[in-house]
Amino acid sequence: MELIWEKLYKEAMKVINPHEVSNAMWVGSVASAVLTKKGNIYTGICIDTNGSLGMCAEKNALSTMLTQGENEVVKVVSVYKDGKVIPSCGACREFMMHLGKDAENIEMLLDNEGRTSRLIDLLPEYPRYK
Repeated sequence: MELIWEKLYKEAMKVINPHEVSNAMWVGSVASAVLTKKGNIYTGICIDTNGSLGMCAEKNALSTMLTQGENEVVKVVSVYKDGKVIPSCGACREFMMHLGKDAENIEMLLDNEGRTSRLIDLLPEYPRYK
């Protein structure tokens, strides 16, 4: 695996901390690290709730990035609490596609062996309204 992927993986693993916040909320079993074109890394954890009010780790990391005034993502890594790299869900992929014209080139780590894919290749039928 390339060094940058290893760095992003380690950053995501640093924030893994599964625990119960209340009887209706659990957090931290999945974490994500996002690398921006400016070279900054933002991390986020999943927030699971009894209803549909939770948030994926990717959206959490991307929200922090957007709060800091950035919107150009280069790479995304998501990991489960056991250390296994997991691809982003469809909703997160769709969310990332809304980040701008270069979003389709976001590279995602797919597994612990180092396989990667461009975002658009994970959404082959995505409508391109340009």
